[in-house]
Amino acid sequence: MTTNWKLRDVPADLRARYLADRHWADDTFADFIAREVATAPRLPFRVWSDTHPFSGTTGGLYAQSLRIATGLAQRGIGVGDVVAYQLPNWAEAVSIIWAGFRLGAVMVPIVHFYGASEVEFILKQSGARLLVTVDRFGHVDHAENLCAIQGRLPALEHVVVVPSGTPGAALAGAVALEALLEAPPFSGKPDIDPDRPAMVGYTSGTTASPKGVVHTHRSLLFETRQLAAINAGSGRPPFVASPLAHMTGFLAANLMPVYRHEPIHLTDRWDPGRALEIMVEADIALGGGATIFLTSLLDHPSFGRRHAELIQSVGLGGSPVPAAVAERAERLGIKIVRAYGSTEHPSITGARPDEPQAKRNRTDGRALEAVEIRIVDAEERDLPAGQPGEIWSRGPDLFAGYTDPALTARVMTRDGWYRTGDVGVLDADGWLTITDRLSDVIIRGGLNLSAAEIEEALMRMPAVAECAVVAAPHERFGERACGVLRVRPGQQPPDLAAVQAHLGAVGLPKQKWIEELRIVGDFPRTPSGKIRKFLLRAELRNPS
Repeated sequence: MTTNWKLRDVPADLRARYLADRHWADDTFADFIAREVATAPRLPFRVWSDTHPFSGTTGGLYAQSLRIATGLAQRGIGVGDVVAYQLPNWAEAVSIIWAGFRLGAVMVPIVHFYGASEVEFILKQSGARLLVTVDRFGHVDHAENLCAIQGRLPALEHVVVVPSGTPGAALAGAVALEALLEAPPFSGKPDIDPDRPAMVGYTSGTTASPKGVVHTHRSLLFETRQLAAINAGSGRPPFVASPLAHMTGFLAANLMPVYRHEPIHLTDRWDPGRALEIMVEADIALGGGATIFLTSLLDHPSFGRRHAELIQSVGLGGSPVPAAVAERAERLGIKIVRAYGSTEHPSITGARPDEPQAKRNRTDGRALEAVEIRIVDAEERDLPAGQPGEIWSRGPDLFAGYTDPALTARVMTRDGWYRTGDVGVLDADGWLTITDRLSDVIIRGGLNLSAAEIEEALMRMPAVAECAVVAAPHERFGERACGVLRVRPGQQPPDLAAVQAHLGAVGLPKQKWIEELRIVGDFPRTPSGKIRKFLLRAELRNPS
């Protein structure tokens, strides 16, 4: 099916401004990828994988994508048709994305470890006509999962399988990717409207229900150029582990290096020890992403001076970046650049490595080019610097709406502002600090407690590698703060008394102390590495 989602109306004055300032061009991804790859076709493209390695060039991969585009076109895929893919960070994933863009299709990424229920929801909700999937990866038999739901997906007409070498269940009517590669290179020039959808990213699950976030060619191409201009890295090619099915990986491992004419290095499985070896072998740097990618390297016994020299500076976002982590990295000579955004508005604020350390480490940056932010109270009145409130944002990279228009209406204002649901405060210089999500505020007997403030204090305990503070039910107060801690390797887990003593020592009043403690080996996470707090809260409310 072709897309018929009701997209939000961009106010006329904003549209005119974005076009006049050339934040929006008439480019489409078909034009963009063809032009940028032709400019630097010999750039290395490498996938570091124990089971599915690849070494080639961007030009070679693009040539492959053109044959795949013809194979898709022969199966009726054209402008506006929805193509979903569920693949690890393999070369085939990039060639599928580029092939779909060449045809003007709408790409729908599905994270490679999602199970049958999540896949069914996304395929139904998006109306995908074609799915490209791996038969098996790791412990997940994707073919078996698809067999279980295939009969409930009337819009899904075609399934293309990328073989893993350890095949899963037989899929009725599926074809192997090699069948598409037998076609000649695509030479057509579809009429693609840059204002129409290019990609639908499904929110990665910090809330229970994923939402289909629609981005156009205009919004994503502006985001690509803007993110590339920040240049938060070390100057070496980035090593990216964020999934290509998540906005971070989709940009950092696919679009941004193509625009910056950089080699592309991906991995399909995050192993900190192996990552450190690869960085030295290939002379590459950590490509940023969620905080867990950096901290897992710093905590590894093999981490040394050479790795710090390779990283130099790294952009972190997509999950909280405690000041304690930033200060630890700075002591090792690694500059931290914090950023703030979401699937709906990928880059709202950020900083550069040459800006003041205190601002980089303790705030989430300033509004990026052409982006506007407001801090408002519960009555939607603007608040002055220094007072926390809900963050509203708008800019050329803001999404075009959800696939469900009712959800769009809840978060968008008539004049184009996006209600983020996050709480933050602006300082006098315009630097933003995220203090909470509205859903993360713990209400203890009428007193609002900031989970972020307590987490920041907990991260100053030497034994704590990572933490999350969530609301636990309480008979008298309604809610109380529960601290969930992951301890550094080799460290003794603290007990509740020790944690409370630490919180008192760093200056938190007793009302803000955690009253319940859990120790975990790891957290439930989104594909980008965020902690799924809603699952922690659910476990506290419904203990097994």
